Amino acid sequence: MTTTTDSLRWIKSSYSENGGICVEWAPEYASGTGIVPVRDSKRTDGPVLMVSATAFTGLVAMAREAAR
Repeated sequence: MTTTTDSLRWIKSSYSENGGICVEWAPEYASGTGIVPVRDSKRTDGPVLMVSATAFTGLVAMAREAAR
């Protein structure tokens, strides 16, 4: 399955407004497919990482733990 990510609605991490190293994700695509597109919020034309919802949950948990 080939997916173009140009038309997705991207949501920035809440940390993006704080000048951090942040990501964006496409929740509507994720809810429909179970696959979460993730990209660098500073390079929106760059590569997109497609991960399972389970893997994305793990990434979020790891990032929260690292931020403590």
